[in-house]
Amino acid sequence: MPRRRPGLSVRLKLTLSYAGFLMVAGILLLAIVWVFLLRYVPTGPYTGPGPAIPNRGDLVRAFVPPAGWALLFLLAFGLLGGWVLAGRMLAPLSRITDATRRAANGSLAHRIEMPGRTDEFRELADSFDAMLAKLEAQVAEQQRFAANASHELRTPLAITQTLLEVARSDPGSVTDELIHRLHVVNARAIELTEALLLLSRADQRSFAREPVDLSLMAEESAEILLAVAEHRGVAIRGSGELAPTVGSPALLQQLTTNLLHNAIVHNLAEGGTVWISTAVRGRMAVLTVENTGRQLAPQLVATLTEPFQRGTERIHAEDTGVGLGLAIVKSITTAHDGTLSIAPRADGGLRVSVEFPAAT
Repeated sequence: MPRRRPGLSVRLKLTLSYAGFLMVAGILLLAIVWVFLLRYVPTGPYTGPGPAIPNRGDLVRAFVPPAGWALLFLLAFGLLGGWVLAGRMLAPLSRITDATRRAANGSLAHRIEMPGRTDEFRELADSFDAMLAKLEAQVAEQQRFAANASHELRTPLAITQTLLEVARSDPGSVTDELIHRLHVVNARAIELTEALLLLSRADQRSFAREPVDLSLMAEESAEILLAVAEHRGVAIRGSGELAPTVGSPALLQQLTTNLLHNAIVHNLAEGGTVWISTAVRGRMAVLTVENTGRQLAPQLVATLTEPFQRGTERIHAEDTGVGLGLAIVKSITTAHDGTLSIAPRADGGLRVSVEFPAAT
């Protein structure tokens, strides 16, 4: 942070402003009295009949000392009253500053929770509380994600180390099966690393935007995964209309592929179906993927976008994929200012829909 020279506090500045305003108002009042009243009083002595009356000089000598004392009183009253008033007005700002310092020291759980009716300071406090809540949730999610990623990366590395130690202790045991197992474990580690990099890229929004048609993305993903679907006995049904939006073609293609791949893998054992469709609804371009499968509870569906989890259980080494499919979909959707909705189908399976701002 840049070092700043010390200056006057806001409370002192407001106090001086209040006192100065009172002094200016008092001087203006005296000037009005002088201009509109004393100028009509004669300057010389009164020579007419009757008792003598005071002239302008007499009034000035009688008026100036009380006026001076009145200005001094206004100055003292303005300083004292301004100091108290500024303190009361800036009290909410002190609470906000204290919360800011706590947040800078790493305490994101503190909240201002300023009472009273809505005004500028309370709107600022409420916005700051909302920001702290969001930061706390993001930090907790990042910590949980980092812990899960470390755990998931440790597993293939530990397996690789064990296999290599076995081969080192007994060189004659190196077989095609051992090489195949090393290849599978290494491929899983590479896949997980690439998924983590893709997830980080989506979270940081470090990509260029250009016109994209979701219907073309759906068609290309269906062609890519057709062999996987045929191997698992799953039919892919595609339909829809042009759905133009603006974003990263690579990330949106990854999103579409992840959705379709999840729908194929987590399907019925045989004879399942996957439907992928695109449409434009109002000002939103919509991509929808549905699949047949077992009945899913809403509580289970709510956890599907958690990294390294499938439903309420963590993934295992024998599972397909690395458990980041829908987590990547969620991050890519958020990075493109879209919305992701996941709901169980009445007949079993899942319905996933993503909406992006449509391009004209």
